[in-house]
Amino acid sequence: MEHQEGKQEFNITVYTENQIGLLNRIAIIFTRRKINIDSLNTSPSEVDSIHRFNIVITETEDVVRKLCRQIEKQVEVLKVYYHTNEDVIWQEMALYKVSTDVIAERVSVERLLRENGARAVVIRKDYTVFETTGHREETDNLINILQPYGLIEFVRSARVAIIKDSEGFNSKLREFERLEPGEDVIENEFLNDGDKVFTM
Repeated sequence: MEHQEGKQEFNITVYTENQIGLLNRIAIIFTRRKINIDSLNTSPSEVDSIHRFNIVITETEDVVRKLCRQIEKQVEVLKVYYHTNEDVIWQEMALYKVSTDVIAERVSVERLLRENGARAVVIRKDYTVFETTGHREETDNLINILQPYGLIEFVRSARVAIIKDSEGFNSKLREFERLEPGEDVIENEFLNDGDKVFTM
């Protein structure tokens, strides 16, 4: 997928201590710069008290670098990374609702679904819901295949992504986990060294 002026998809990973109110502040950073968020997922991280946001945008690396710097200034943010699609392992889940009658009449659909790694999650008299997981092209492909059979509804989840090379930050996260609530100073010291420790 080629984009004008060196734009490409970037996966921004934000590690944060507290997500209440933070989503709003992060959204404002994007809105001010008139940047569209393609996908946003928030989930627990591998460390108990720390959440992680995964944000996908199509931009130039320069813009992404500045964005990350700005997000990192937010008080509860511990660390922000950005990666291209090559640097992450990622998946999206999609659901497709089609008429059961139409599907039942066309046996070839079963083969199509098998070839697209889809499975039926709900089969009712009036409709059937299929689920598939994969990259955007794969989930889009199944839309095109099911369209002629009367696709009633389609929804795709936000992207979940794991950084291929992320040993470094994990041990630091574990240190945060061990800190007592009052130990802000250590946290700030650690964040000041952040650039030395985490240069990409």
